Amino acid sequence: MTPRVLVAGIGNIFLGDDGFGVEVARRLAEQPLPDWVQVADYGISGMRLAYDLLGGYHTTILVDAAARGGQPGTVYLIELDRRAPAPKACAAAVHGAGPAGPAPKPSVDAHGMTPDAVLDLLALLGGDAGRVLVVGCEPADTSQGIGLSPPVAGAVDEAVRIVRELIDRRMR
Repeated sequence: MTPRVLVAGIGNIFLGDDGFGVEVARRLAEQPLPDWVQVADYGISGMRLAYDLLGGYHTTILVDAAARGGQPGTVYLIELDRRAPAPKACAAAVHGAGPAGPAPKPSVDAHGMTPDAVLDLLALLGGDAGRVLVVGCEPADTSQGIGLSPPVAGAVDEAVRIVRELIDRRMR
């Protein structure tokens, strides 16, 4: 079976460097890629991403701004461990009342879902994103405004290279 890979650009282009994932997805979409790789700009549409992931992927690569305390423009490759147990509040929401009484009803904001919230929703829907990798970039400025800051704009090519490298490894 040919592996299926989804590369999902995530972010809000109206919040400066938060548009990093969208720009990387745009650049990747212009390049020739194997037919088993799907590249999509999800922007702030976390709900659409969760539903698309229900189609089943061997590997999901999320590209997003990732504030981790490094220098702006630093690109990170992070592998998420989706087998880790859900936080108690989430487990109680799925299984009913917890030790402190009824669990709060899970809420979903279709336009404000973080990657973790998308993957949690996917799990609630019975889906699996497969291996989940995040190619993230340390933002410099996420205030209102369109356009990436110079250090983050300079990191786009490196992120594209990393994603291409991950795809090439899947081919081998």
